[in-house]
Amino acid sequence: MKITRSHELEKVFLKNMELSLLASGDGTEVIHHKLYEGARWAMIPEEGWTALEHVTILSGELIFHSPDGALLLMPGDSIHSCPVEETSIFAAKTDVEFLYVTSQPQFHYYSNMLQEMKDLAVRVEEKDGYTAHHCERIKNLSMKIGDAIGLSTDEKYTLNLAAFLHDIGKVKVPDDILNKPGKLTDEEYEIMKKHTTWGRETLEQTNRLDLIKAGKVVEQHHERYDGRGYPNGLKGNEISIQAQIITVVDAFDAMTSDRVYRKAMSVDEAFQELERHKGTMFHPDIVDAFFSIQTEVID
Repeated sequence: MKITRSHELEKVFLKNMELSLLASGDGTEVIHHKLYEGARWAMIPEEGWTALEHVTILSGELIFHSPDGALLLMPGDSIHSCPVEETSIFAAKTDVEFLYVTSQPQFHYYSNMLQEMKDLAVRVEEKDGYTAHHCERIKNLSMKIGDAIGLSTDEKYTLNLAAFLHDIGKVKVPDDILNKPGKLTDEEYEIMKKHTTWGRETLEQTNRLDLIKAGKVVEQHHERYDGRGYPNGLKGNEISIQAQIITVVDAFDAMTSDRVYRKAMSVDEAFQELERHKGTMFHPDIVDAFFSIQTEVID
């Protein structure tokens, strides 16, 4: 019997969660998760992954989204799967703590991947001159729209990743172009437009299936509903629904944020712009869905 008085072997802090490795041995890991209100976590199927995965709620309320619907989990409730065969998303209704037990080790791989992606997204925020938490805002608003239009759990999982990482390709854009106070030249604009493809390539290099799928969405988030966007001039339903959501939310956040070349619009003015470009720049159904959660946006 091994007694650990320090409570955890290792601990990782992210923006909206804490992960603590409590015990590890013979391939099995016991991980304590703390999710802050509004945070999301997922279990997804992976090729070659045969582990038993078990979750027991310790405190707080956790909404379990599966292809069969949503279920509120309370302290003492538990779920398990062996192996995970379908994407399941967990959303923290309150601050919540739970134990996650897996029969195949993944703490270091999981925590390192999350930290690397978080660091990369933060580098983009700092490099691009946006107000703090831009990536987090895009993710949260995108997920609200995803819920409003009834995306599947698989679609929402991809949306969650792509929305948070939508601008990672900007790390390759030169600073003098990214933060130029005036209008870009045609040559500079062509370089700027490459950030969508650079983002896809960055996520493909991880060799993770979920991030590769997110990368395809990232590449499309500047396509337009009328086909006049970039990089591939896709239109209508040729554009993934997740990318069309991010396009609307990203435009709204850009309009309501101070930039080096202009002051922010008011929320009302930004909604008016979305309405004005509905059916040209933006998918009309996505704009309507965004209007349906307008009170949540203003709050």
